[in-house]
Amino acid sequence: MLTLFYMLVFEQILQGLYNLWDGLIWLRLAQRRVGTHSGFYTPRVALFCPVKGAERGFEQNISALASFNYPEYEIFFAMASVDDPARKIIERATAASKHKIHIVIAGRPNECGEKVNNLRAAIQQAEQGFDVFVFADSDGRPGRNWLSRLVAPLEDATLGAVTTFRWFFPQTGGFWSALASAWNAPAATYLGDHSHNFCWGGGTAIRRELFERCNVMQFWNGSVSDDLSLTHALRQYGHRIQFAPECMVPTVFDCGAGGLLEFTNRQMIILRVYESRLWSLGGLAHALYCGAVLTGIGLYASNTIADSPAIHLLLLAMVPPVLSMGRGVLRLTAIMEILPEWKTKLLADGWIWTFLAALVPFLALWNTLVALFSRQIRWRGTRYKLISPGQTQILPR
Repeated sequence: MLTLFYMLVFEQILQGLYNLWDGLIWLRLAQRRVGTHSGFYTPRVALFCPVKGAERGFEQNISALASFNYPEYEIFFAMASVDDPARKIIERATAASKHKIHIVIAGRPNECGEKVNNLRAAIQQAEQGFDVFVFADSDGRPGRNWLSRLVAPLEDATLGAVTTFRWFFPQTGGFWSALASAWNAPAATYLGDHSHNFCWGGGTAIRRELFERCNVMQFWNGSVSDDLSLTHALRQYGHRIQFAPECMVPTVFDCGAGGLLEFTNRQMIILRVYESRLWSLGGLAHALYCGAVLTGIGLYASNTIADSPAIHLLLLAMVPPVLSMGRGVLRLTAIMEILPEWKTKLLADGWIWTFLAALVPFLALWNTLVALFSRQIRWRGTRYKLISPGQTQILPR
C-alpha cells in the first residue's frame, strides 16, 4: 500500500506542476487578449437567447443583452410557451432598447431538448440579411462590449466559430453555491489557444453561411446539447473553434445541495454521451487525485494508531491539494484581468476558487460515477434520457 501511495502522489505532483505551468500559459493568454483591440468587423448579427422561467436577476440579464455597444443586431428570445413568465419581463426589460426584439414561441419539444427546440424555432424566423449568428444564455450578464469582442475574430473567414465560457458568482454566499462555482471554474481553463476547444451555448458566434453549410440544424435533431452538437458539426467539417477569454460571461446564481448535484451530474452525463473520451480521461484524473489524497490520509491514520512515524505521509498527501489551490490562484488572477468590474467580488470570494479547488475532484469523481450508471438528467423541470448524441427521450415528470 505504501508503494502504491508513493506512485500515486508522485504522479499527482508531476500533474500538478504541469497544471501550474498550463495555468501560467492561460493567464498570459487572458492578459494578451484583454489588451488587444477587438477590431472593426461589425456584421449584422442575429442574437439568439432561449429562455424558460425567470430566475433571480433575470431582468438585469435581459437588459444587458439589449444594451450592447454594437451597431446592428436583433435579439430573438425563444420560449416553449406563450404563458412563460419570462415573456412579460423580457418585454419590460427591452422596452427602451433601440434594437429590434423578437419573441418566438417554439412549442413543446419532440424528442429533443427544449433549449434545442427553442433555438431551432428562432433560427427559422431569422430572415436573410444576418451575417452572423450569436448564441447567449438568459442567466449570463455580459458587459457592453461583449458582442463586438465575440464577433470581431470572425473577420477571419477561415475561422469556424468563436466561443467563451461562464464564471459563476454565488449571490448569497452559501456553501453549495460556492462549491458549484469552484466546480465550474476548471472547465474555463480547459479552453485555450489550441485545437481542442468546444463551443459553449452561452457565448458562441458563427457566420450564418458556415452554420448552414455545416448542417447544424441536422446535428441538432434528437439532441439535448446545442453546443456540443454544434461542436461536432464544426469538427466534422474541419473548422477551428477559437476561444475568446476576454468575453467570459459573469453568471450570478444560487443553489442548494440538491441543485448542485442536479447541475453537476447533468453536466457530466451530457459529457459522457457527447464527449465520451474527455469524460473518461477526466474521470481517470479525478480518481488518481482522490486516490492519492485518501490513501495518504488512510496511511497516516493507521500509522498514527500504530504509533509509527506518519507526519511525512500526511504532508505528501497534502501536496496535490496545495498544487490544485495554486492553479486556482492563477485562474482567479486571470479572471480579475478579464472582469475588472467584478474584481471586488472576486477578491471577497477568492476562497471559493482557491481553497475549494482542492475539493472539486471529489465531487467530480462522484459525478463521473453517476454518469457511468445513469443517462437520465433533469433540466429546468424537464426530465430526459440521453440515448445517444442524436436520440433523446423526454420522460414523464
